[in-house]
Amino acid sequence: MDIVIIGGGPNGLMLACELALAGVRPTVVERLPRRSDQPKANGVVGQVVRLLRQRGLAVGDAPMPGFVFGALPLNLAGLEDNPLYGMGIKQPALEELIERRAVELGVEIRRGHELLGFTQDPHGVSVELRGPAGAYELRTRYLVGCDGAHSTVRKLAGIGFPGVTSTDVVSRSAHVTVPGAVIRPGTVELEVPGLGTYVMYAWHRTERGAYAILPADPGTLLVSAMEWDACAPGDDVPMTVGELRASLARVLGADLPLAEPTGEGPHLLRRLKGRNTRVADRYREGRVFVVGDAAHVHSAMGAPGLNLGLQDAANLAWKLAAEVRGWAPPGLLDTYDAERRPAALRVAVHTQAQLALAAPGPEVTALREVFGELLGDDGARRRIAAMMAGADLAYPVPAPAHPLAGRFLADLPAEPAARAWPVLLDGTGGLRVRHGRVHVVPFEGDGAVLVRPDGYVAWAGEPDETLDEALRTWFGEGLEVAA
Repeated sequence: MDIVIIGGGPNGLMLACELALAGVRPTVVERLPRRSDQPKANGVVGQVVRLLRQRGLAVGDAPMPGFVFGALPLNLAGLEDNPLYGMGIKQPALEELIERRAVELGVEIRRGHELLGFTQDPHGVSVELRGPAGAYELRTRYLVGCDGAHSTVRKLAGIGFPGVTSTDVVSRSAHVTVPGAVIRPGTVELEVPGLGTYVMYAWHRTERGAYAILPADPGTLLVSAMEWDACAPGDDVPMTVGELRASLARVLGADLPLAEPTGEGPHLLRRLKGRNTRVADRYREGRVFVVGDAAHVHSAMGAPGLNLGLQDAANLAWKLAAEVRGWAPPGLLDTYDAERRPAALRVAVHTQAQLALAAPGPEVTALREVFGELLGDDGARRRIAAMMAGADLAYPVPAPAHPLAGRFLADLPAEPAARAWPVLLDGTGGLRVRHGRVHVVPFEGDGAVLVRPDGYVAWAGEPDETLDEALRTWFGEGLEVAA
């Protein structure tokens, strides 16, 4: 067996799809007997939306006309080349969509199977599992942990998880109804009789905390309240709608009449105490790798989680496949850590900054006033949007480099994008790559662009010896361009 993936959430399934497109059939091992239907993310935000579109997995994707940063409005309407894309799909539906594609591609998914342990040697990994029929062992060349923030793979591999924990924040969220309230037609405003009008849009900050009111299913709202330096019951005390209502009243200074949700559900009812921001000290230990929440955790402000984790999967997949298929150049697998850890560290910084901007206190109020003035500038809005999209960092490339090098290229021809091919876009009309492996595709433009399977540009410019070097660096020996 070539690759075993522990964890069948969106990141593990995405990794499996990308591996299958590269000609490798992994086995996905998932502890849960069936897909989780618990409410999690309500959508996907960031650069990965355009990758999902390339793979034919996008639903309702578009540049976002507005968003929030640290509970401050971020107006992106009319921003030229807006980099912040969004896709309105709930996480259970996204998992179903990606799993369907994985099955179509021939991926084996073992549900109801749990990781017990593993040992590795220079030639592979022996994985101990327990399924419905009892304990058994798999031998695989590589093991990948996509098993969440409390990753067993990460812990057993001895990979450190440094970071910080803020213990002063309590966040409560639930699906609720607000009796008597109506949504004003054609707006995102919730009118509550006797209490006023509230904008249903991500996070709002008051001098006592932050809150969010969002439409969920018909007749149901998703309401969240966040408080600092607040007391909270112990974990043994169940969260209730009444507890959320009291917290929201403290934050708002008004008592919204929250009630239990209607419909079948499942419905969210959650209390989180503290905030963890952690990034693994390395993404690889020998033949073992970590992806997604197994490699990084952070505040959910700005909704960066799926963008970060799904791009981890796309980055690692083609490199692992190259190793399995025998053409990977030396050091290719090490570039996974070199490229994706900086992306996670960047998310750790901006989510902590957003949490700080949402906190109560007169000093924060002053900071928000200054920051809000800066967001009136197009350059500042573009920079924040690019940071939240994950588009502000370029992967390392040798200098001097073309401006496209190291960056994601959204506008790829449909077939190579859908099949995750390595592509040489040829604007000269006469290039070919000796010994195959890289597909040459004509395009209207100058020079040539070498694009990796994950959509990132490895090289761009006028064809010369540096293109041959880039081909060998990323796609192995024996490759050279012929005019």
